[in-house]
Amino acid sequence: MSRIAFIGLGNMGAPMALNLVRAGHELVVFDLMPQAIKTLTDAGAHAADSARAAVAGAEFVISMLPASQHVERLYLGNEGLLSVIQPGTLIIDCSTIAPETARKVAQAAQAAQLAMIDAPVSGGTGGAVAGTLTFIVGGQSADLDKARPLLEKMGKNIFHAGDAGAGQVAKICNNMLLGILMAGTAEALALGAANGLDPVVLSDIISKSSGRNWATELYNPWPGVMENAPASKGYAGGFGVDLMLKDLGLAAESALQSRASTPLGELARNLYSLHSSQGHGGLDFSSILNLYRKA
Repeated sequence: MSRIAFIGLGNMGAPMALNLVRAGHELVVFDLMPQAIKTLTDAGAHAADSARAAVAGAEFVISMLPASQHVERLYLGNEGLLSVIQPGTLIIDCSTIAPETARKVAQAAQAAQLAMIDAPVSGGTGGAVAGTLTFIVGGQSADLDKARPLLEKMGKNIFHAGDAGAGQVAKICNNMLLGILMAGTAEALALGAANGLDPVVLSDIISKSSGRNWATELYNPWPGVMENAPASKGYAGGFGVDLMLKDLGLAAESALQSRASTPLGELARNLYSLHSSQGHGGLDFSSILNLYRKA
C-alpha cells in the first residue's frame, strides 16, 4: 500500500482521506484545525506538525484546499512544498481553483522533477463520505494512470479532461451549471409554495417530469423533502454559499478571458452574492431558497 500525505481535511477532504485509510493506505495528514486531524488519527492516520513534515517520504501528495491562493501558498516559493517533496512523487490537487493557477503550479512541479495532476471533484459531501465522487482530471495520461488506484478508493467516476488545468475548466463549467440549476429549482419550489402547493408533492412531480435535475433528485433545497439533504439540517455542512460564489467567480473570470458569454452564470453569481451579503455565506448553497421563500 502507498504512503500518502493528505493536506486539507475540511468537509470534503476529511471523508476522502478516511476512505484511503480504510482502504489500507498509510496516511500522514495535516490541517490547520486540530479537530480535523484528530478525526483522521482516530481512524488510523498519522498526524504531522506541518505540511512540510507531512510530505517527507511520501509517494503521493493529495491536497484539498479552499482557493487558488491557498494552493499557490502551499506549493510555491522558498517555503512551498515543491522545494521539499522528493523527486518522482505524484501530486494530486483536488481543490477547485483557477485553471491558470493549476497550470502555474504544474509547470513549477515539472521543473522540480515532480508530476502533478489537477483533480477537482464533484458529488458533494455525501459523495465524499460514500466514496462515489467524480474526479475531473487535467494532466498527463501516465500520471492519471498512476493516481487511478487511489482515486478509485474515493470516487466512482474518473474523467480525463485534457492537459494541466483542463480538469479545473471542466469543474468550473459544471459548478456554474450547478449554481444555475439550484437557483432555478429553489425559485420554482418557492413559486409553487406561494401558490399553495405542498413542496413535497411539487418536488415529486418535478423529479418525474421535464424539470428534473440533480437538485430535485438528490439535494432538494426545501427543508423536510429529503431527510439527509442539508436543507433538512438547517443548511449545515454541505457546499457553502461562499464556496459556490467563489466557483461562479472563477467561471466569470474564465468567461472574461475567453470572451465567452455566460449571462445565466452571471445572474447566479449575483444571486449568491446577495445571499452571502445577507449573512448566509457559511450555509449550504441550497439555502438560496431563502431568497425566494415567503416567511
